[in-house]
Amino acid sequence: MKNTLVKMTACAVAACLACSPMQAEAMSNLPAAGLGLVLGDGTSLSQLREGLGESQPETQTEQEIQTEQGTEDAQETILETENGTEETESIQEGEESAPDGQETEEQKADGLEEGTLIIAQVTDYVNIRSIPSTDGEILGKLYQNSVGYLIRVEGDWFLMKSGNVEGYVKAEFFETGDRAKEIADQVGDRIATVNTETLRVRTEPSLEAPVLGLVPGGEELTVLDEENGFVKVSIEEGDGWVSMEYVILETEYVTAESVKEEKERLEKEAQAKADAKKAAREAEKILRQEEQEREQEAQEQEEAKAPETSAETQQEVPVAAASSLGQAVVNYALQFVGNPYVYGGSSLTNGTDCSGFVMSVYRNFGVTLPHSSSGDRSVGYSVGGLSEAQPGDILCYSGHVGIYIGNGQIVHASTERSGIKVSEATYRKILAIRRIF
Repeated sequence: MKNTLVKMTACAVAACLACSPMQAEAMSNLPAAGLGLVLGDGTSLSQLREGLGESQPETQTEQEIQTEQGTEDAQETILETENGTEETESIQEGEESAPDGQETEEQKADGLEEGTLIIAQVTDYVNIRSIPSTDGEILGKLYQNSVGYLIRVEGDWFLMKSGNVEGYVKAEFFETGDRAKEIADQVGDRIATVNTETLRVRTEPSLEAPVLGLVPGGEELTVLDEENGFVKVSIEEGDGWVSMEYVILETEYVTAESVKEEKERLEKEAQAKADAKKAAREAEKILRQEEQEREQEAQEQEEAKAPETSAETQQEVPVAAASSLGQAVVNYALQFVGNPYVYGGSSLTNGTDCSGFVMSVYRNFGVTLPHSSSGDRSVGYSVGGLSEAQPGDILCYSGHVGIYIGNGQIVHASTERSGIKVSEATYRKILAIRRIF
């Protein structure tokens, strides 16, 4: 190997002497060892040496022999350096080839253009920074499956924009290309917002098809399919079709949250919880007043009530705990099971629709709610999931809303055919869970 190396080096020196002054000057600037250096055209120095060696005649000139003799010590140093860094070069090659067939960050970034979709794949969140360094100021956060758009690649960082935030993120935490599009199709929520006063949902994608149900203006419906100018949506009566002319179609993704937006959100949630405590205190006053009225009425009655009935009545009166207030809401709502459903109505006895039912039940406890299932998605404060839900929480669906009664069930004003009834909470996809008390 030593003889081969000496021959290659001698040939390289000869080539330098034979080249133009400009070329000789350029090559004289290369490091002595030259290992691992890559030239502008992507050719390594070792490849360049091999190429030059192949182009030289096998018979060495006297000048080349003298050069070999005069630089023998230097060649031994080069040989030792090459032997000593053989393992390092192997490790570097291993880093460039990602395990299990995965792309390296360099390969992932190759060919990416401005506007390329990127999607965060993280356990919790990834920070967005002001410069491509972990020393940069934190501008915001991207959570799991958050969507952004690439501006440019800088090393192993992406400069991207998501929501109202523009900054740098580590490329290793993002999927791009076809994989990003695949994830986007899975996590994006296609929404149809009703832009007419009353929307008729039909059984087939035709304006001549029978009407399945009615939806008020402003409601947001989950889109299931799109076909020939019609959209398939989910409503309480089932899945039906509406003309695209009467809805606004959007795809909702999770996007970045700036530091300011996060602060505002946390402040809003804290205020919502404070409002919930206030509402609970007011509701408790109403319940105590009702209890006193019942007691007074009982005392005025000529015939005393049975002990067990009295005990049962006492159990229905909640204490100050929020969960007990929620149970009081449930107890009140269950009184109206079996009463009719009326589109646009809000009478718990003569007929109400789903949001009218929730609105009227909570009005009995001094709480004002909107007459809109979409509007109910932003009242109170958010509850993580069904496993954390408490009696009295509001469960929101596509174009529908109900009250959680516990044990995985809700009470709701369902349809004209069924009226107010109890159902399994998971009978449809839950979009939001909100807590009032």
